[in-house]
Amino acid sequence: MNMLIIEDDHTLNQNISEALQAEAMNVTSLYDGLLAERTLKRNIFDCVIMDINLPGKNGFDLCKDFRQYNTKTPVIMLTAFAELDDKVQGFNCGADDYLTKPFYMRELLLRIHSLIKRSNNTTTQNTIITVDDIVIDTKTKSVTRQGQSISLTPREYQILMKLIENKGELVSKKDLIKEIWGNILEANTNTIEVYINFLRNKIEKPFEKQNIKTKVGYGYYFE
Repeated sequence: MNMLIIEDDHTLNQNISEALQAEAMNVTSLYDGLLAERTLKRNIFDCVIMDINLPGKNGFDLCKDFRQYNTKTPVIMLTAFAELDDKVQGFNCGADDYLTKPFYMRELLLRIHSLIKRSNNTTTQNTIITVDDIVIDTKTKSVTRQGQSISLTPREYQILMKLIENKGELVSKKDLIKEIWGNILEANTNTIEVYINFLRNKIEKPFEKQNIKTKVGYGYYFE
């Protein structure tokens, strides 16, 4: 697996790099946002780990621009701040996961493996799913509505698929977290709420639709 680390703290960058190399991963380490931007455009990685506060170009802008041409490669953001607003901004820029410093290296490795596994978990059949006027190609993981292409991050796609696969049935927030993030995260309902809001903004509001319903205190269902 090819990994990219974008972290200006040289000690932390080296520690992450050594941990990934111990897992037989190929690692590219960078310390500057502008250099990382050029590297991302020229190379393909299985996962990107980036800090928010970077010289040259910050992680928010770097991730947002990266998502303009790559919505598939998982991105994990690192930050020294645990504020919800920072997490919301990170997810809104297209990040798939978020780690607050300091963190256990084992947790980072678990999150990386989980993200890559789910990103590569594609069906061998060219299956087309149609729900209402939404068309999903599960082979290419592309989503269209009323003929318009909708760009979803890997996490948004996974949540949408979980809801559609259980169409009409209530899916709890806890089940969504377990399905999408596995057992490595504590239940964080704020994270799910943020992603549901992103999904609604992308697949409902532009089309004046309301498919994702909320059952307060429990979870969501797709109607």
